[in-house]
Amino acid sequence: MKTLIIDDETSNRENLQQLLQVYAPDVQICALSENVDDALRAIILHRPQLVFLDIQLHGRSGFDLLKQLGDIDFEIIFVTAYDQYGIQAIKFAALDYLLKPIDIDELKHAVDKARKAIQQKQKNERLNHLLDYLKDDKKNPSRIALPMFSETRYVNIPDIVRCEADNTYTKFVIIGGEHILVSKTLKEYADMLTGQGFIRAHQSHLVNMSYIKSWLREDGGSLLLTDNTKIPVSKLNREKVKAALSGVV
Repeated sequence: MKTLIIDDETSNRENLQQLLQVYAPDVQICALSENVDDALRAIILHRPQLVFLDIQLHGRSGFDLLKQLGDIDFEIIFVTAYDQYGIQAIKFAALDYLLKPIDIDELKHAVDKARKAIQQKQKNERLNHLLDYLKDDKKNPSRIALPMFSETRYVNIPDIVRCEADNTYTKFVIIGGEHILVSKTLKEYADMLTGQGFIRAHQSHLVNMSYIKSWLREDGGSLLLTDNTKIPVSKLNREKVKAALSGVV
């Protein structure tokens, strides 16, 4: 796999290069870049299949680079120190990212996923979704990417009625009754959607407040949704839910 590493620190570029040589020997490093302009030239020149991209690049960002590209025909793995907004955008697009310092197992897993996608020659719709998120510096995305076993579904966030934990999976219930099962935990989606009009009613339940029909006082408190589903409210979350519903309770 022809691969480009983009990071503004020499030590980070060299460290990642050494890790790839040991743990992913089929990765061929075609260039190392330290800023947006240099990276843009390298992408045009080398046409890489895989790009490792840092979010912060000398006062600019990896997202600035992506916005300058046309059709993106390579896979991408973000490598970054913690960046709340950047990681949030990446999660909404269901893209891979690695936190510094890099974990070896996570690196091998991310490279393996990229390798399979390249072999299948899939158009990288997730990157297009990320660019849509970043357009006009949107803070509240309209859609979320849900990676399923055989496809990635793009769902309008207002169409999500609720999310329910199913062991290490999350079941999304969409308006109209469709269920989508995703192999990520409810906590991860709660972190992403709480600021989008959703509230954690219970350890196993995340609810879109737009679909709450009423507060039921039975069993210490529960929610009745517009589809007549009853959602338990845990004692721990009871006051928070009541406060959010304000005049409803």
